Order: sequence, then C-alpha cells, then structure tokens
Amino acid sequence: MIKTIRRRAVLSAAVAAPMLARNGWAQSGYPNKTLRMVVPFAPGGTTDLLGRIAAQYLTETLGQQVVVDNKSGAGGNVGAEIVAKAAPDGYTLLLGTIGTAVTNQFLYKNMPYDSVKSFAPVALFGEVANVLAVNPSLPVKTVAEYVAYCKKQGDNKVTFGSPAIGGSGHLAMEYFESMAGFKVEHVVYRGSSLVLKDLLAGHIPSTMDNLPPYLPHIQSGTLRALGVSTSKRWFALPDVPTIAESGYAGFDAAPWWYVAAPAGTPPEIVKKLSDELVKASKDSEVIKRIRDAGAAELGGSSEDLARHMSAETAKWKKVVEAAKLTPQ
Repeated sequence: MIKTIRRRAVLSAAVAAPMLARNGWAQSGYPNKTLRMVVPFAPGGTTDLLGRIAAQYLTETLGQQVVVDNKSGAGGNVGAEIVAKAAPDGYTLLLGTIGTAVTNQFLYKNMPYDSVKSFAPVALFGEVANVLAVNPSLPVKTVAEYVAYCKKQGDNKVTFGSPAIGGSGHLAMEYFESMAGFKVEHVVYRGSSLVLKDLLAGHIPSTMDNLPPYLPHIQSGTLRALGVSTSKRWFALPDVPTIAESGYAGFDAAPWWYVAAPAGTPPEIVKKLSDELVKASKDSEVIKRIRDAGAAELGGSSEDLARHMSAETAKWKKVVEAAKLTPQ
C-alpha cells in the first residue's frame, strides 16, 4: 500500500512539472545571484542617479544585489548594445533613455542593435522636463510672446542654445517650431553648463534644454522660464505653464527613462521585474529620491512601455525628418 502511494506521488509530480513550468513556477528561484544594471552614461548624471535608485530598490525587493555598471559612449548605444547581446536570463538589465529606445535609430547610421527587436521592455521609470527659458533682457514673458517675437524677427534671426545636435532639447525645439510655425537658429554647445553660462551672460537669448541645471537661476529670477515641455506642470515649477497649455495642445517633449532586458528573457521574469518597478514608482521614498535627482517618477508596466515606445517612435521620426537631420 505504501509503495502504491509513493508511486502515485512520483507520477503526480511528473505530470505537474510541465504544468508548473508553463505557469512560470520553473523560474520561482529567480533571482539567485547578482544582477547587473547597465547605465549607458557616465557616473554622476541624471541617468546614472536613476539607475542607482532602480538598482537599490530591486536589491531590497528581490533579495539579490543589483550592481550598476556604467558603459558610456555613442549617445548610450555602447551600453545598450551590451545588454542587447547579453544572455536573456534576467541578470543583465538596461536603464535606458529616450535616445537608446527611440531617437538614436534616426541619428546614427550604424546602430549596433534594433531598438525594438533586441530588447524585452520591462517598465517605465522616470521623466524630466525640458524648459523653454530666456534671458530676462528678451522682451517676452510667455510662450506665445516668444513665438510672436521670433516670427517678427524672421527665420533664424533669434538663436537658442542646446548641448547637442539631435539631443532632447534640440528635438523638442524642432518639434515646437513645426507646431508653432517659426524658425530659430540652433547654437550647439558641449554641455548644458556652457549653454547656461552664455544664456546668463546674454550671448544667446534662449534655450530649450533639460530643466535641472537652469532651475536655481529660474527660481532666483536671473533667467525666465516661459514653459515646460511635459504634458503636465512640473512639480518644481508649479507656476510655469506647460507649452501645451500655452496654446499648443498635445505638445509633449519630455525625455524619459526605462528598464529593459535582452530579447528572449522569459516572460515570467519580465513580469516579476516589471511588477517591482511599478511598485517603486508609487513608493514615497523612491519618489523623493527621483525628484531630488531632478527628475519625476513615471510608472508603467512592460505593456505600457511598449506602447509608449511605439508612439514616441512615430512622433520623433516625423520630427527628425522635418528637421532634415542627417544620420552621423
């Protein structure tokens, strides 16, 4: 009788095993070793800070250490390629940017990965505002007045600075120009600090750039913020309207961050990571750390991220084509 019971137990386990595997239970031991979060930019910047926030949260919730590995170069492509070619086992992740997900494919001739096919989307994680800011000497106080002033001066008679051709600030201005029907001259700098220096000195009258470096000067009154590029008002500048609410409905040009894994990563692992990161976007301590880094929380599941990437790809492809930017 005992032998019969044992035999039935063995047979039941054998039948149940494939069912458990199909339902994801085969991965119930994940993770059982250290994970790597590849950040495709140098230490110290906002992308690095967000990568470390995400890594720390996952370390605490998954019970395994998540180490940050900075691999900068080619606008994020170097780090993204490393993840694209890594084993799809859930132990190598990317803290990517709008560049690695969307815009780089339109700006680089030779992409070392496919922005869609090479990755499994995991979750959205954060965003930052671009700000349209001017030197106070410019006789404008609103977005509408800026557009009217630029139109009155004529095409390319007014300049704006940004830190890169094809960067988020440059593309945001190109997008704005196409919506509002004006044209300004782009002055390219090697970094936001140099844009800021010339804007404060009055050598350039305006900028469209990531907000954080400009925020203290806007708050002190040495620069004037006309509008932010996000879909809703920015938490640190609640009195500054969005460009969308300033007469350009639908305008949304906020750079964003996300987490992805190599294509082929088991769906149950992707879901586990996605669920944890969605929880992170609602965690008060995580939100505080993200905002202290100058960004804002942007929660979204793997499905939300996939939809966001699709919509952003369609939008920025049109902007790049209209701006006639040649891939380098």
